[in-house]
Amino acid sequence: MTLSVPTSPLQQAFIEAEKAAERGEIPVGAVIYDPAGKTIVAAAGNRVIETSDPTAHAEILAIRAACMVMGAPRIPDLEIFVTLEPCAMCAAAIAQARLKKLTFAAYDPKGGGVEHGPRFFTQPTCHHHPEIIGGIEERRAAELLRAFFMDKRE
Repeated sequence: MTLSVPTSPLQQAFIEAEKAAERGEIPVGAVIYDPAGKTIVAAAGNRVIETSDPTAHAEILAIRAACMVMGAPRIPDLEIFVTLEPCAMCAAAIAQARLKKLTFAAYDPKGGGVEHGPRFFTQPTCHHHPEIIGGIEERRAAELLRAFFMDKRE
């Protein structure tokens, strides 16, 4: 699915998050990016409800797609951009895929697994630690989530 990048990878992740919200999913988007080729290898938004699959988080779907495109279970030259701090499950998948860098927008004090909760990458059993940048466009991501849940409550 390799796409040239008209906007930043994080902007594309926001587009995926908005599409997820339109489907009634929690608005989280993820993009796997190849910095060498300056291309998006895979992009996904949450599909948990649509697929009745609790593992169908944006990060998991993007990692699966990128591994298929690259023909390998490990993609160490690629980076992942996500609109929300990954949960522990997604952090584990990022480690297993050996992604080189994780960039995310909003921190997630309740469900996050990187800077909050189990802090997956700091555990002695974690054998791969990507470079991590958090809080990029945090306000935009938080507003997207806030608006989604406000609509759900009404």
